[in-house]
Amino acid sequence: MNEERYDLHCHTNCSDGTLTPREILHLAKSIGLTGISITDHDTIAAYDTAPEIATALGITLLTGVEFSASHKGTSIHILGYGFPITAPTIAELCQRHIVRRGHRNALILELLKKHKMPLSVEDVTLPFSKSLSTIGRPHIAQAMVTKGYVPTISDAFKKYIGEERPCYAAGTPHSIEVTLEAIHAAQGVAVIAHPHLINNGAILDAILKMNFDGIECYYGNFTNQRNTRWLEIAKKKKWLITGGSDFHGDMKPAQTLGSSWINGELFAQIQERTR
Repeated sequence: MNEERYDLHCHTNCSDGTLTPREILHLAKSIGLTGISITDHDTIAAYDTAPEIATALGITLLTGVEFSASHKGTSIHILGYGFPITAPTIAELCQRHIVRRGHRNALILELLKKHKMPLSVEDVTLPFSKSLSTIGRPHIAQAMVTKGYVPTISDAFKKYIGEERPCYAAGTPHSIEVTLEAIHAAQGVAVIAHPHLINNGAILDAILKMNFDGIECYYGNFTNQRNTRWLEIAKKKKWLITGGSDFHGDMKPAQTLGSSWINGELFAQIQERTR
């Protein structure tokens, strides 16, 4: 019997992925995944259609979202799982992020204009699906490529809109504490996303002391050797172990759906905590 595989970190075109919810579910089915969680950035818009499609395909779908947060100036991403789609605290936080992103995007566009790379809001949004719910730096980067300001999305981040670059703006991010409160009020579980990417040791030590329920131990294309540290932390703290590819489609072509996953036993533990 084949082992169950659940990819609990992927994105659709409702945020900064390139596949629709239908397309990502059909892809999951075609590569033999047992289930997925769509974890779009700061939005749950994919769940307007995804549950019905998943049921028809026989794919298990766990509700999910990836919230942006900050701790002492460091960007931290938090995965929320297992909440009801209608949970008011999740909807309210998503709406607050839409407003936050709007202000931040305006700051970035103003900085790009000063660097002789003008972009309008329409330049950023028009190329994307009407399903797009949250607009972020990847969409701005794509517009920069379309206008010929940079050759690739990677160049846009490395030269202009990445952290500490001349056109970067942090905006006014939400705290980890506010995010944890919203997820827990919705009876969901809160998980530290891709700790592999947190380079500040003091920040990492601080967030590991916070009221999380789990940690993403299996991530993207990282090797089992790179995952071991996080598995040991999860076991020591008796936290849930999650994992996923962070699939974005053409936005991050190197990270394929199903490149990281968890098995049925670990998935059952998450389900048990969110019932």
